[in-house]
Amino acid sequence: MKLTILGGGGFRVPLVYGALLTDRAEGRVTEVVLHDLDAGRLSAVGRVLAEQAAAVPDAPTVTTTTDLDEALRGADFIFSAIRVGGLEGRADDERVALAEGVLGQETVGAGGIAYGLRTVPVAVDIARRVARLAPDAWVINFTNPAGLVTEAMSRHLGDRVIGICDSPVGLGRRIARVLGGNPNEAWIDYVGLNHLGWVRGLKIAGRDELPRLLADPDLLGSFEEGKLFGVDWLQSLGAIPNEYLHYYYFNREAVRSYQQAEKTRGAFLADQQARFYDEVGTPGVKALDVWDRTRAEREATYMSENRETAGAGERDADDLSGGYEKVALALMRAIARDERTTLILNVRNQGTLAVLDRDAVIEVPCLVDANGAHPVSVAPLPDHATGLVCSVKAVEREVLAAAESASRTTAVKAFALHPLVDSVNVARRLVEGYTSVHPGLAYLK
Repeated sequence: MKLTILGGGGFRVPLVYGALLTDRAEGRVTEVVLHDLDAGRLSAVGRVLAEQAAAVPDAPTVTTTTDLDEALRGADFIFSAIRVGGLEGRADDERVALAEGVLGQETVGAGGIAYGLRTVPVAVDIARRVARLAPDAWVINFTNPAGLVTEAMSRHLGDRVIGICDSPVGLGRRIARVLGGNPNEAWIDYVGLNHLGWVRGLKIAGRDELPRLLADPDLLGSFEEGKLFGVDWLQSLGAIPNEYLHYYYFNREAVRSYQQAEKTRGAFLADQQARFYDEVGTPGVKALDVWDRTRAEREATYMSENRETAGAGERDADDLSGGYEKVALALMRAIARDERTTLILNVRNQGTLAVLDRDAVIEVPCLVDANGAHPVSVAPLPDHATGLVCSVKAVEREVLAAAESASRTTAVKAFALHPLVDSVNVARRLVEGYTSVHPGLAYLK
């Protein structure tokens, strides 16, 4: 079975390959093709993968290419993890937004819109090529903003593109551990959009244990989200929000913290990864050791500004192991082998949330089998969550419309309608700022 990874020179590719190395069952991935526009990054990541596979018999073969069509032909699964504009683009997204006093995070607010505007045209081109060159392939999208990009691709690939994210999985596992349950056996009642969802229940052995957690201040304050949001706020919500909702519920504090930081997250990662790729290219260096050390630093500093604002302290060791590669592998297994499972995924709504149309991509538990991912019916969201979901989905639709029409006016509308951008004039200045620094937005007229 052939897996093509788009963005194959990306830093997190070894996580995916490492997960593949543990899979010894029939129907496993035997061939991995890495595609990237940067041959140097492909070479560096290829070295890491070679060291990972050194002691593993029958490890999947790895080839690299800068030719997209070549990479797509014959693929059974296509994993999309591209970053249009690179980390330098992410740093620019943050800088332009913070200069206007609004959030520049890569998936939330102004930064997410800017990233979406330059990513959607590329993702749509990929989707069209997949439809032509590998029509039977399944596309697993991790490219951010994951929900928005998955929806853009679904207009050309239908339900054969599925978005994944490790945030809901990590949240569910933390709650299950705190409650003394087995995370692999818990049912997580989670619903929303990518990076905008809530756990409203968690069943262990058929019993919803979330009320017990919400009623116990010591237990509730003992894990990441309790520390991040505060016990009183979680009890007020009656649910556990995805960590990215901290940018909404504590927006002013988050913006101030980012403005005061020595470096934005994008600038930090750009510098860190530049060092990584340079070091891996040094003769005699053990590439896997360099990658492990760099990854540990990356994970430990994740959302550090938010935790500092909340006084949440350092991340727990159990939260430093990533997880999206496990979701991707579980999804591929379920489809390729008809190993039925339940995963929280980004899929078309199909009537699951009545407040959104059927084609809107949402993030919910799905039953997965050989025919793909099927969203599970969920109860309606409370009014405050419904309002936020509808508002952000409306912004996503304006981003898609702007990308399709190349309309600068529609791009301004997308920024202006976002709840974390509080002014039409700010929206206009954001578009001016982003188009001046991003060649990838030159198409907006």
